[in-house]
Amino acid sequence: MSGKNEGTLVEEQKEAREAAQKILEKYDSDAKTRQPKNKYISWFISIFAILFSIYHLYTTFHPLPTLQHRAVHLLFGLAIVFLLYPSFKKQNRRKIPFYDWILFGLAILSCVYLFIVYQDIVTVRGGVPNDMDIVMGILTVVLVLEATRRITGWVLPILALIFLSYPFFSHMDWLPRIMMTRPFDLGDIFGQLYTKTEGLFSTAIGASVQFIFLFILFGAFLAKSGMGKFFNDLALALAGHRQGGPAKVAVISSGFMGSINGSAVANVVGTGAFTIPLMKRIGYKNNFAGAVEASASVGGQILPPVMGASAFIMAETTGISYGTIALAAILPALLYFLGVLMQVHYRAGKRGLKGIPRPDLPRVKEVFKDGGHLLIPLIALIWMLGSGLTVNMSAFYTIVCTVIVSWIRKHTRMGLKAILEALEAGTKQSLSTIIACGVVGIVIGVVNLTSFGTTLTSAITNLGAGSLFLTLFLTMIASIILGMGLPSIPAYIITATMAAPALAEFGVPVLIAHMFVFYFGIFANITPPVALASFAGAGIAGGDPMKTGFISLRLALAGFIVPYLFVYAPELLLIDTTGLPVNAVEFPFPKLTEVLFIAFSAILGVVGLAAAVEGYIRTELHWIVRIVLGAGALMLIIPEIITDIMGYTIVLGIFIWSYSNAKKVKTKVEVEA
Repeated sequence: MSGKNEGTLVEEQKEAREAAQKILEKYDSDAKTRQPKNKYISWFISIFAILFSIYHLYTTFHPLPTLQHRAVHLLFGLAIVFLLYPSFKKQNRRKIPFYDWILFGLAILSCVYLFIVYQDIVTVRGGVPNDMDIVMGILTVVLVLEATRRITGWVLPILALIFLSYPFFSHMDWLPRIMMTRPFDLGDIFGQLYTKTEGLFSTAIGASVQFIFLFILFGAFLAKSGMGKFFNDLALALAGHRQGGPAKVAVISSGFMGSINGSAVANVVGTGAFTIPLMKRIGYKNNFAGAVEASASVGGQILPPVMGASAFIMAETTGISYGTIALAAILPALLYFLGVLMQVHYRAGKRGLKGIPRPDLPRVKEVFKDGGHLLIPLIALIWMLGSGLTVNMSAFYTIVCTVIVSWIRKHTRMGLKAILEALEAGTKQSLSTIIACGVVGIVIGVVNLTSFGTTLTSAITNLGAGSLFLTLFLTMIASIILGMGLPSIPAYIITATMAAPALAEFGVPVLIAHMFVFYFGIFANITPPVALASFAGAGIAGGDPMKTGFISLRLALAGFIVPYLFVYAPELLLIDTTGLPVNAVEFPFPKLTEVLFIAFSAILGVVGLAAAVEGYIRTELHWIVRIVLGAGALMLIIPEIITDIMGYTIVLGIFIWSYSNAKKVKTKVEVEA
């Protein structure tokens, strides 16, 4: 790359970073925070945030009683939100108004009150709230709703308010009989939400305090040690020189980072500022470049080992071990990324887009020499989780390991300042998740109180009319709608609570049901009309948001098919459900031959589907050939012997014909030359 071209690329990436910051402020909560002008207030917030992280590290070994522990996590998180997040977008971010200090104090007061009355609640009153409990419960719900509005916008608060209003009129005659319940008073509703571990302090906030916070903190430590740069350099070294190289770099690096950081939008912005200019540089169109980054970043949420921390919540919710869930997620995730990579590859071939010249790229050996040691904490994490160590202990020791390993090389070394900055960053990055899990607790509390989840399950089952496929389709639609505009973790919690039980009615094992709704709740981030990850990618690339969203859907096509595949062929999840009850938590391994056959058919089907979508293999494909190829690819993905035979015949036949035709064309050109 010449000096002039390199300078131009640097300028383009600088502009992309500036655009990324604006996009981050628009679509990602963590960029909306205040920067107080008063240095003492800034110090106070920083110290408060650092102590919040230290508290979680300490309670890994010395936990408080469940209700108190979850209350500190949520309510002190609330308190920090009111200091960091302005009430409105255009509000002055250099100072904190007096009413936010009042809200800060009320959040602390709510936590202190719970500590004072805790013994009475659990031993004297048996969970029955008194008038003061109800007042504090109402206050806390209002604080949670306001904090959620500031961080995530209106979608989650409105959803929570709809659910919160239901028990007030659920006994009225004008409702359909299936939705009617007994009357509930304020004590029933706010006692459920505030004084029990079935509302605001439910399993959602429990997962946040036990697993999610520590893994977000781990991600902050990795970022401070230079892991992001290592992943980008490694992806460049591995794929940068290949056909359409920068797009493949985006897929690989975004997949790596997305698995760790747990936020599709933040991942789009973080890696997209680097990869999108590179993609545009070699000839990818704006909308396609933004869509590649969005689809890859969302895919990181389904990629083991961390899966954006959702794997740990799934383990908590289902009672299935983390190791089983991570193992089950491997093949579907690889199929998803294969689908994205092959569409990128065929698009590059169709448009004649080359990679970056090798001399301008880092070498794999040099990349590992400079930053390969940063993989040690990830390897240690997998080993600890596999050895049976608890998830929170594993996260704690991995953070310690990250600091120690960073000292191997001077340029990654973390001193006291970097450690304190990581502790502060971990708290700030976790706030959106803490608040989202808190407000989701309102939904969970109402569902538990009114049995609304059972009602929704019955509705989906009735609409499914006894058809598993139709029920799967309706569950998919429900999961996408419930997941729109939400971060991946609350999206999974809501879909697992509301949609997954419908599949159990058809004998779908609990792990498969939860994986199914998890996929579609995640993919809501790239599904128009509320495709936040796609909109973020479009903003950086200078593309059209809706067009980028639909291209993201096309790139993620395999991800919309694979969940159906593992429902009908559980072997793809490396489990054998034969003869097991629906709620089984331990699964035997399937036969290796079954796994290999299904996996190979699915791989060829995904590759064929990518070629059909792009209309290219080695030469451009006629539209009739594309339709036939797409049909053959779907036959391969369907786990039936007859369809597999037909699929193999069609897909392999078209691939052989395309390669042969391309060779003839090349020979003819050479002869004419």
